[in-house]
Amino acid sequence: MDSRSWRADALLLLTAVIWGAAFVAQRKGMDSVGPLTFNGIRFLLGALVLVPLARSRQRAAAETAATGGKAPETDLGAYLKPCGVAGVALFTGATMQQVGLVYTTAGKAGFITGLYVVLVPLLARFLGTKTSLGSWLGAGLAAAGLYLLSVNEDFSIAPGDTLVLIGAFFWANHVILVGRYAQRLEPVTFSIGQFAVCGMFSLTGALSQETITATGLRGALLPIAYGGLISVGIGYTLQVVAQKDSPPTHAAILLSLEAVFAAWTGRLLLGELMSWRATGGAAMMLAGCLLAQLWPAPTSPAPTSAAGSSPARAP
Repeated sequence: MDSRSWRADALLLLTAVIWGAAFVAQRKGMDSVGPLTFNGIRFLLGALVLVPLARSRQRAAAETAATGGKAPETDLGAYLKPCGVAGVALFTGATMQQVGLVYTTAGKAGFITGLYVVLVPLLARFLGTKTSLGSWLGAGLAAAGLYLLSVNEDFSIAPGDTLVLIGAFFWANHVILVGRYAQRLEPVTFSIGQFAVCGMFSLTGALSQETITATGLRGALLPIAYGGLISVGIGYTLQVVAQKDSPPTHAAILLSLEAVFAAWTGRLLLGELMSWRATGGAAMMLAGCLLAQLWPAPTSPAPTSAAGSSPARAP
């Protein structure tokens, strides 16, 4: 592996660390503001941070088009419907996850959210896309792991885990939508649009459902800054840059470690602990997600994200 590949893998590992730690920031933010307020500000902040990168990529696309190469769509009108549809899916998934984090741990939320990797090819199957045997095996392994991680001895599941699981379905639908639109749109510009839609929907809901105070915003300043500037702005930028030079299998493995870092940072910073049963379930879920990604793809591959060949949720 050459130096560029090593550098790309290091950046992807850093991205996984950033996104894993974001679950801690999201949970801490709930101590001061409501979930819709937190998401609204962080996604709008993240969209703003990505503007310079989008302008740089648009200039590069214009140069490509000028030399006769194939460039993504630059007419902003073409982004309205895709950004609106994807933004609504992102808003729903992010809201379910953020509300769920009020009632569950950062580590458990990280592993449950990671199920979107398994759900993408399964949901795509209903749209006519072929699904590999590895996706079905991975789904079974992940489901068994989810049972160990979240289902209690009385066969009940915590409300927070249920909400995060519902959110995982919307994350998976979001990845499918991104895969559908990404073929003709500039990915960073598209991300800014969907982040803005998600942020505006979140703040609209916050104004009607939550109490927003200056004291609360000050208390959540650092978690919001991390979620918007670091997780969305820097994390997404690193992913876009790194997946140019990283093999797809490397990206799949490294980005899946997000759940592991969510559990580690949750334990380190919040004192969250997992039982041996829950730890075993988390390991099975991670193995199922990796199996679904790394198994040889069928003739018609499942939709992927705009940023690269392996699906990655919006942070």
